[in-house]
Amino acid sequence: MPGTSPVTYALLAISCVLYVVCLLATIREGGLAAVGGGILGMFGIGGIRGDILLRLGESLPLGYNLIQPWRFVMAVFLHASLLHIVFNMWVLMDVGPSIEELYGSARYLFIYVATGIGGYIVSSSIGGRPSVGASGALLGLIGVLLATTIGRRGAGSQMLRSQLIRWLIYIAVWGLLFPGIDNYAHAGGLVTGFLLGKIMEDRPPATPEARKWARALGWLTALVVVASFVMMALWLHREG
Repeated sequence: MPGTSPVTYALLAISCVLYVVCLLATIREGGLAAVGGGILGMFGIGGIRGDILLRLGESLPLGYNLIQPWRFVMAVFLHASLLHIVFNMWVLMDVGPSIEELYGSARYLFIYVATGIGGYIVSSSIGGRPSVGASGALLGLIGVLLATTIGRRGAGSQMLRSQLIRWLIYIAVWGLLFPGIDNYAHAGGLVTGFLLGKIMEDRPPATPEARKWARALGWLTALVVVASFVMMALWLHREG
């Protein structure tokens, strides 16, 4: 892992590797589907079969997710098409390193996973349709930054806040214009991130005690992610 932003690069690697696995499985089980014309056809490039996303952990209606809670985590790392993952990973690399530097790697990992889960809790509760993607967690990162800049009058904070608001406007318009985008996950991740941004100190842990708790939080989050992958694999094995 790089010396700077190691968690951001780890999240990028996990998402990309999982997408490649899904793409290879899609090709093996039926080949790539033909892409339709027009701008909407772009969303089908490198598309993943729905049954593969289902098996690997897409978010389902809340009742199913509560029985298989690993879906709240796995869905954050799954993506439905090439354009889907390229856009999300671009946003991750754009905003992730600054937040990782601001909060420290351990707490940043917690923020990313927690906001992703928060997005899918809202999505599965209200939207209730199958969904995948890191966009809820990415909106969570934007929510954290928005919370840290509100009330600050410095030129840097005002500039960052303006950029974040423009991001939110672009994403909202995108979600309204194009079908299939999980706006409930976006809203859930954004609100979760904003609340965490108001609760957590926006600086790396400064004392030995704070660093101890931050490391514990980071390791606990990593354990949740690993456990979700293990539960998914066990479920796959049982289903045969």
